[in-house]
Amino acid sequence: MEPEMEDKTLEMMNTSGMESQNLVDDLSPKKNTVLKLSNGPVVGSRKRPSEGNYEKEKEHCIALFDQWSEADQVEFVERLISRMCHYQHGHINSYLKPMLQRDFITALPAQGLDHIAENILSFLDARSLCAAELVCKEWQRVISEGMLWKKLIERMVRTDPLWKGLSERHQWEKYLFKNRTAEVPPNSYYHSLYPKIIQDIETIEANWRCGRHNLQRIQCRSENSKGVYCLQYDDDKIISGLRDNSIKIWDKQSLECLKILTGHTGSVLCLQYDERVIVTGSSDSTVRVWEVTTGEVLNTLIHHNEAVLHLRFANGLMVTCSKDRSIAVWDMASPTDISLRRVLVGHRAAVNVVDFDDKYIVSASGDRTIKVWSTSTCEFVRTLNGHKRGIACLQYRDRLVVSGSSDNTIRLWDIECGACLRVLEGHEELVRCIRFDNKRIVSGAYDGKIKVWDLQAALDPRAPASTLCLRTLVEHSGRVFRLQFDEFQIISSSHDDTILIWDFLNVSTNGQSEGRSPSRTYTYISR
Repeated sequence: MEPEMEDKTLEMMNTSGMESQNLVDDLSPKKNTVLKLSNGPVVGSRKRPSEGNYEKEKEHCIALFDQWSEADQVEFVERLISRMCHYQHGHINSYLKPMLQRDFITALPAQGLDHIAENILSFLDARSLCAAELVCKEWQRVISEGMLWKKLIERMVRTDPLWKGLSERHQWEKYLFKNRTAEVPPNSYYHSLYPKIIQDIETIEANWRCGRHNLQRIQCRSENSKGVYCLQYDDDKIISGLRDNSIKIWDKQSLECLKILTGHTGSVLCLQYDERVIVTGSSDSTVRVWEVTTGEVLNTLIHHNEAVLHLRFANGLMVTCSKDRSIAVWDMASPTDISLRRVLVGHRAAVNVVDFDDKYIVSASGDRTIKVWSTSTCEFVRTLNGHKRGIACLQYRDRLVVSGSSDNTIRLWDIECGACLRVLEGHEELVRCIRFDNKRIVSGAYDGKIKVWDLQAALDPRAPASTLCLRTLVEHSGRVFRLQFDEFQIISSSHDDTILIWDFLNVSTNGQSEGRSPSRTYTYISR
């Protein structure tokens, strides 16, 4: 407070005579009301009883207080508070606390800021959103009109592949990511949909853990050599490479053979496709590029001296590996414009598998080693050692490498430091194929078995080895050559000339024994 205003105030208070003097006495510190800490006892006394003129003095002070500016009022109250004792501060704090609380969700719409209230509540998870609806009618209105349950489901579908897959399979995706129209259900629809989705997810996870599945079987009936060496699938089709030198394309729903691609003079050992092309590698030492829709051969790459055992392509880059112990790195400008960039050598036996991302190329060989190369420069980085026999398969993603070997084990590696994080044991013969996502590892072996492993537990050194294998699936009667899986299914191929679809979503519950379900068999007979 400025000195002039303070002097004026004191002058006005002095003119009030004895009544004002009494007020000053009330506001001045009292020696015996302040608790003093010393070596002796704590001394204190009660405030003097209020006299009859208190109400008149109070009203006079309030009238003066109301005439001051906000800054002067704050300064005056600060001075009053500084002259009070601790228990008085406690009373003031209790009085102020509810005054300082604000129901901002209710207040924002009143100021025309509904969108801000909706945006704040849109960050809540399902449990918190349920609780928010119960706060009051205004909160419930904001949640309902803001379609916040719809937004929560949309957020989950964008970020979680399991939610995305369920939305596609159960057809409720048609109600998502659309503006408010007459076709869009009310918020209550999404509120009731959310627990149903959670129940579906819990059921699927339980099916994986317990091995409950529906089984579909494609009998390929190869005319000459039996065996399906490689495959890849999407929602519409399965493309497989066979030992009889052919590539067969199957309808994913009817499981009928739609097309047969011929041209290789040896077994089709590896393949990968996208929306435009299928790229295949063969024991005839060539790599062929096929047009997906017509099956026309667009390109034939002749470089390797022996069988092409594996290949990968993405983002204009392709890597192939061969029984000739080499790795070839290719630039793919287009399906017809593919040029050799670099040949990587260093393995002392056949290179059985490769994988890569924008940082590393990873290769594994019969020489028991995994080698790491720079994707950009193709320079050698490091070797991972640990398997006791040759390595037949691996997958690499997000600095984690999972490899399978003819020593019957699976190893998890940190690619940055080269450390082996865990060894998984359980297969009885060579581990031929392996895939993993952020939840589980699925492996197939020459013992004819497919095993499902808990990835997160495998990465925890405290987890007992006996808890890591969730389920063993036994249906193939021959060696398992290749598999692929997603949140809902595993599709595998074998030396027994079959392709199996293990469906963990559409599981029959009509009394079938756990882990087994009736299979549908589809037989393709060559014309």
